[in-house]
Amino acid sequence: MDNKEAIVQATIALIEEKGEKLNTITVREICKRAEVGLGLVNYYFGNKDKLIAFCVEKIINGIVEKFAAIRERTKNFTPFEKLDFLGNMTFDFLFEHYAVSKISIMTDMQTPKENDNTHGTYSAYLPLVAACRPDWGDIKVKRTTFCLITAMQQAFLRSEIILLSQGVNLKNKAERKQFHRQLLQDILGVME
Repeated sequence: MDNKEAIVQATIALIEEKGEKLNTITVREICKRAEVGLGLVNYYFGNKDKLIAFCVEKIINGIVEKFAAIRERTKNFTPFEKLDFLGNMTFDFLFEHYAVSKISIMTDMQTPKENDNTHGTYSAYLPLVAACRPDWGDIKVKRTTFCLITAMQQAFLRSEIILLSQGVNLKNKAERKQFHRQLLQDILGVME
């Protein structure tokens, strides 16, 4: 394994260990675990924050790729059931990996890129939204998929506000699942 990959692997391991305490990860700790010199983090990534953002994106990309694997598990589902399944899987991941998910979403909002994690999620959802609403044109499906992804991201980021304003505890899996189903129905204008 080369030095750059050793730094990435060490950082990912520390991210997974520290959870929401990402601010406690130090360059010294990363380099010690990767068995590399301190200057290499700056050489390869510019700084610790850019390294962590890179690693978070790598973690999320791995999850987005797993979305494709759900096709086999959901082959007998209706399009709405597939979309509901994917959405619940997404929400579960977001809340189970809160710090990583928050960094990913915030990074995508601050510095959007053509192939960022939000775009990967959008790409996974797009064919399912189209299947749920075959009566809609291509542009409307794309716009609606964008609205759905944005609404899910905002619900995640503003879960405390949703609890206060709507009485829905998105940290509770059952309430989150019901919220997501209602969100789908509201945005798509369809019932199951």
